[in-house]
Amino acid sequence: MLKVAIAGARGKMGTEAVHTMMKKDNVQLVAALDYKEIGNTLSELPNFPTDYKIPIYTNIITLIEEMKPDVLIDLTNPHSVYEHTKIALQHNVRPVVGTTGFTDEQLSELQELSKNSGTGCIIAPNFAIGAILMMKFAKEAAKYLPDVEIIEMHHDQKLDAPSGTGLKTAQMIAETREQKIQGHSQEKETHVGARGADFEGMRIHSVRLPGLVAHQQVLFGGDGQLLTIRHDSFSRQSFMGGIAYCVDEVMNLKHLVYGLENLI
Repeated sequence: MLKVAIAGARGKMGTEAVHTMMKKDNVQLVAALDYKEIGNTLSELPNFPTDYKIPIYTNIITLIEEMKPDVLIDLTNPHSVYEHTKIALQHNVRPVVGTTGFTDEQLSELQELSKNSGTGCIIAPNFAIGAILMMKFAKEAAKYLPDVEIIEMHHDQKLDAPSGTGLKTAQMIAETREQKIQGHSQEKETHVGARGADFEGMRIHSVRLPGLVAHQQVLFGGDGQLLTIRHDSFSRQSFMGGIAYCVDEVMNLKHLVYGLENLI
């Protein structure tokens, strides 16, 4: 049995992950990590059944020392995820991370730490299989239609912009697309930010609205034509298959993998 701990179990993604891990045959959910005192076990919280007697910790090192998890699933926020991932790797606990907001420097440090310790780590901006296919299709399309803009749309409680999925999509497209400036050479924004974030000449637009979960469309323009590749997650259940897969797969890794598309 794999011993799994979840950071961010109270959140909407975390709650779904708790239910998924509790149903997974080869997993024992041993602990939850929270940033504040909310009770002794998950069973005391209104969004969990009374038989979920999973202890809640507020200190990740204490959790690791007492419960000795094999895997830490992190579904927290950009303010906490880097420290959680770093501490887990330092204690030979394998992180499966769905939180975005890492800097390039932080990712480089975590890659080195994972490699040196031989401890597997998966950081996935998106766990939905459909979203992974969207990114792969977009990378292929960019070979033939290099004028591209990305519109990512999320719920209004998301803290980072652009989303990890939007940024990862742009990075993958950049692998096959030569850097170029799009639009008119004398284009001028009359309102700062109107054209979105600039990534090697591509534009990334972030939408934040209540009612949304996670959605993205990639638009490719050509002479007399428009290609749109779109993915929609209508519920957080769409991410659970990817999380369950990564919990198993991370046990076979001795390095950090960034992006689920590098595993499937």
